[in-house]
Amino acid sequence: MVAPLSAWPWEHLGIFKYILYGPLAAKAWYSWMYEDNILKALWCIHILLICTLRGFIHQLWSSYNNMFFLTRNRWIKQQGVDFKQIDDEWDWDNFIILQAMLASMASLIFPSLNTLPLWNLKGFIASLLLHVTISEPLYYWAHRFFHKPYLFNHYHSLHHSSPVPHPFTAGHATPLEHLVLCTVIGIPLTGSILMGYGSTAMIYGHVLVFDFFRCLGHSNAEVVPHEVFNKLPLLRYFIYTPTYHSLHHTEMETNFCLFMPLFDALGSTLNTKSLELHKKITSNSGKHGRVPDFVFLAHVVDIMSAMHTPFALRSFASTPFCMRMFLLPFWPLTFIIMLVMWGWSKTFLFSFYNLRCRLHQTWVVPRFGFQYFLPFATKGINKHIEEAILRADRLGVKVISLAALNKNEALNGGGTLFVNKHPELKVRVVHGNTLTAAVILNEFSKDVKEVFLTGATSKLGRATALYLCRKRVRVLMLTSSTERFQKILKEAPVDCQNYLVQVTKHQAAQNCKTWIVGKWITPWEQSWAPSGTHFHQFVVPPILPIRRDCTYGDLAAMRLPPDVEGLGSCEYTMERGVVHACHAGGVVHQLEGWSHHEVGAIDVDRIDLVWEAALKHGLKPVSSVNN
Repeated sequence: MVAPLSAWPWEHLGIFKYILYGPLAAKAWYSWMYEDNILKALWCIHILLICTLRGFIHQLWSSYNNMFFLTRNRWIKQQGVDFKQIDDEWDWDNFIILQAMLASMASLIFPSLNTLPLWNLKGFIASLLLHVTISEPLYYWAHRFFHKPYLFNHYHSLHHSSPVPHPFTAGHATPLEHLVLCTVIGIPLTGSILMGYGSTAMIYGHVLVFDFFRCLGHSNAEVVPHEVFNKLPLLRYFIYTPTYHSLHHTEMETNFCLFMPLFDALGSTLNTKSLELHKKITSNSGKHGRVPDFVFLAHVVDIMSAMHTPFALRSFASTPFCMRMFLLPFWPLTFIIMLVMWGWSKTFLFSFYNLRCRLHQTWVVPRFGFQYFLPFATKGINKHIEEAILRADRLGVKVISLAALNKNEALNGGGTLFVNKHPELKVRVVHGNTLTAAVILNEFSKDVKEVFLTGATSKLGRATALYLCRKRVRVLMLTSSTERFQKILKEAPVDCQNYLVQVTKHQAAQNCKTWIVGKWITPWEQSWAPSGTHFHQFVVPPILPIRRDCTYGDLAAMRLPPDVEGLGSCEYTMERGVVHACHAGGVVHQLEGWSHHEVGAIDVDRIDLVWEAALKHGLKPVSSVNN
């Protein structure tokens, strides 16, 4: 049986839980439209505004925590927040709805609350004194009480189930715990109002500062420099730090305080390692952290997908990207950020995960997809890529894999530009296209005898054609360049050359049900495919799936091994735990310890070898058929 007040009444409503704010919004709207006196519903507006600001404070702290390029050297716990924790904390804001309901009840029962003055300095002083003398000790002893076996097992264990502190963890608790917090936060407010010192500004200030410090304590990045406590030693008893509270989550019989460690000192529960750990973490903030074993060098796709980042919306980034209407209002801001990145930004750390004690990171070149096709921008883009490779080399990174447009043949010859320019590189530069080709080729059923190939003379197109002709599969290669076709034809074994056929029009494939799309095709061009055709593809962006009588494959991808740790964001449109094949190719290169660069043309003889290595290390192909 579920313990009372251990579950939220609206936990199964999903996004519809926000309808619970409806009566407040409706009351405000009605008073404005029909009563000609918005002041009658001013309390509704205040409650809605405070709720919005509280959510905004938590979001700002979440964004800061997930800006790994700023916080990576001040992490308290080195592991990442994984999908499970994100899902568990998905409804972190339930407490805001609860407290909005309680505030609404208080406003209805005590109408005098609606006539509070805007400002009263005495109210701020009174609320601070009441917080220190009543709320702090009350929370301290209540918190200790919640660590008793029954209350911990039925209530408080939920809060402690989050392995990595995060600002949203502050709200991840049961209704009973948040009712206690309502009392703790409400005592200073109620006391100040009863003394006659209450004000609207005091309510806003107290509630928002309370949330600010709750988020601070649950941050996984230390923000308080240890020099502050060196100059003001007594201050460490009056303000806690993220490091201080993180120790409570690892050594749960210590550091129970709300915001003031003084009460832990008085209660003999102050962890003696608090100051030492805090100094250690903040002293390392100017140093390089742990060196990654593998780096995937990505880039931004477009303005809309630029919002698919953990430091924008963590929950949104934990699901595959798709266009959402709520993104549209943020488009102008994102466009401005894009311009700023174009002028001043450097390659930055975007995400990370751990695989078999190896640190894997994703760095992002601050360029958007369209910029790669601007002739005047290519030099700058190559400079960013080169600087990232050289930085990885200095740090001691073993493998760096180039994503999508970062290895564009016209841009840098699939990475050969950098390898030739810097022959002394210790970091292995990998384009990952060998595994990309392997993924595409292993999607085919064994009875396929003919395929139609667009982008036939590209790096992947060439490798695909040469591999298939060796398997005695007839390849209709769409290209208008006889010279390029002949060059590829000469690479094929003599007894297999008759399986490569040059075609110049899509109509040539009107009887072929296996299309491999390496160059974008229009809906009209798709119309030449017969019913029942499957479109395999390695083109970016993917083609439009307009044919209901056909099936469409996703971009080549592989699922990471199940023992991956700390992965909490999706790679563009990929499912959770799935990465693009070029990313996976770099992972395999690093796990195998191969010492060669994988740049330039794809070595067809290595396709099967790389595929077998990927399977050996636990990477799995992803079913890519979407009907």
